[in-house]
Amino acid sequence: WLWTVYLILTVSETILLMFGGMDLFLLSSGIGFQNMDLKMEIELNTARTNVEGFTRMVDTAFSYFKNNGGGHLAVISSIAGTKGLGVAPAYSATKRFQNTYIDALEQLAHLQKLNIHFTDIRPGFVATDLLNDGKHYPMLMKTDQVGRDIVRALHRKQRVAIIDGRYRILVFFWRMIPRWIWKRLPVKTK
Repeated sequence: WLWTVYLILTVSETILLMFGGMDLFLLSSGIGFQNMDLKMEIELNTARTNVEGFTRMVDTAFSYFKNNGGGHLAVISSIAGTKGLGVAPAYSATKRFQNTYIDALEQLAHLQKLNIHFTDIRPGFVATDLLNDGKHYPMLMKTDQVGRDIVRALHRKQRVAIIDGRYRILVFFWRMIPRWIWKRLPVKTK
């Protein structure tokens, strides 16, 4: 697995040189599973992909922008990073990691006086293959509208973009729920 990531990073750097560089890096990668039985392999694979893979790709982009006068580093994380979702512990924890990591990189760029802009795109449930598992997902968004919203957020260089107004309202209220109430909520899909 690590060899594959190293190969991708090496090829990516070669491609960048061939095409004259990049202005925008958008990472859209990750895995997630409902795992109420806490199967260890599922949790660890999610962490390897969503934390280790994420870190390797984002740090490579950061270093590229640092060495080449700046750019725009954007990632697609998730609203799942807002609160721990009991049905998908590793997924929500790794998405929180991504949110915090981008915050830290933004501060690092500021401390080093780098011209790097950051966008953390946080969608909710999108009708993609990731959710094509026969379960019912509330407020499922269509990919074409989500794509337009992502492009708009990138053009505006929004720092955090929660995709879809319904999810912005949901996240607003999620943040206000005290932990002792949150743990009692039956947050799950059918």
